[in-house]
Amino acid sequence: MKQQLAEYEAQCARSNQMVAAASLDDVGRHPAYRSGNANLRWMLIHLVEETGRHAGHADIVRELLDGAKGYY
Repeated sequence: MKQQLAEYEAQCARSNQMVAAASLDDVGRHPAYRSGNANLRWMLIHLVEETGRHAGHADIVRELLDGAKGYY
């Protein structure tokens, strides 16, 4: 588990460096993706949306397992 956390932290640091070196209006391009015309702003917003979605899924599973509710 420690190795996975260290790898995750290293990837976060690398991502932070890439974002800091770019403009929010920079457009990403990748030959494997036809729709690779998204700007960095869209990518970061999408990342926040996906993180929230998956955190919500994890919370639902936790509630099913222990019966406890979240904040509300």
